[in-house]
Amino acid sequence: MSPDTPYTFLVSRTDAIGDVVLTLPVCGRLKQLFPGCRVVLIGRTYTAPVAAACPWVDDFLNLDELLKQPEAAQVIALRDFQAAAIIHVFPNKALARLAQKAKIPLRIGTRNRWQHWLTCNRLVALSRRHSPLHEAQLNPKLLQPLGDTSEPSLAEIVHLVRLRPTEVLAPQFQKLLQQRQPSQLNVILHPRSRGSAREWGLDNFAQLARLLHQAGHRVFITGTAAEGEELAAWLQENAAFLAADLTGQLSLPQLIAFIAAADGLVAGSTGPLHLAAALGRHALGLYPPIRPMHPGRWAPLGPHAEFMVFDKPNCEDCRAQPAACTCIRAIEAGAVAARVGSWLPLAAE
Repeated sequence: MSPDTPYTFLVSRTDAIGDVVLTLPVCGRLKQLFPGCRVVLIGRTYTAPVAAACPWVDDFLNLDELLKQPEAAQVIALRDFQAAAIIHVFPNKALARLAQKAKIPLRIGTRNRWQHWLTCNRLVALSRRHSPLHEAQLNPKLLQPLGDTSEPSLAEIVHLVRLRPTEVLAPQFQKLLQQRQPSQLNVILHPRSRGSAREWGLDNFAQLARLLHQAGHRVFITGTAAEGEELAAWLQENAAFLAADLTGQLSLPQLIAFIAAADGLVAGSTGPLHLAAALGRHALGLYPPIRPMHPGRWAPLGPHAEFMVFDKPNCEDCRAQPAACTCIRAIEAGAVAARVGSWLPLAAE
């Protein structure tokens, strides 16, 4: 393929927010390989704001809305993009069949998904489970059929994980953040993971909130409305240490804007953690050592991103009882507070 032709590429990542963030290097690499190309991200409804916040993404195709249409209309909708290729970063059988029926010239998938043998015409040998590479390094390997045989280091790929807010932060939330003193940090704690990661525990987050408050910093809690209801008693017990409970109050575009205006965020391996890292904020991830959940695969990527993991060879004892994972809970709140205390205040994005 000629790098001088203004191709359109479809990049399919139809799972969670953090996964989409770590797929951004695929979009950025396409822009490098084919200057002037158009990149369309295919995702779920709730990830549309992430696509809108990425400078490498030109358009978004909502898979949830697409699949509501009759099949003939679905095929036409895909064909109308006149795409040169579709890259199935996350396998979706229905979308793979539609891309085949739409006769997209290059349909790229992995060799270890049987449906790709039936629907894709370019297959890449890519095994994620036992790979030592980070997710953001693995995804661009699917660009090999497009002529990209490079194997960038993690340091080289970090700058392709980039987001910027698309909405101005609402005045009431701006006012909350502006109340800090010069020596204070505005720190977001995101205690829950909605099942996407091992959790550090509410007792640990409570202790961290207390320690940060005692150190003079301002603590904000984020989460969904459902998580806010679930955490109601915990939030009330720890209200003295919190600058604000924001659970259920922020749409995803407003959450992105709020994170970009705060100093940093502490969480497990969740979407908000990866958003914070990509927005250039301090992002401290808390991880278990177990594969494939460990930071070697899922660490946040950004100029101020970091992680903590309990020093243990593996977490195999916890594999059968993920809710009782003792390895991640063994990370001490005092050590996390000390790491946060070393942060420097950041100018709002």
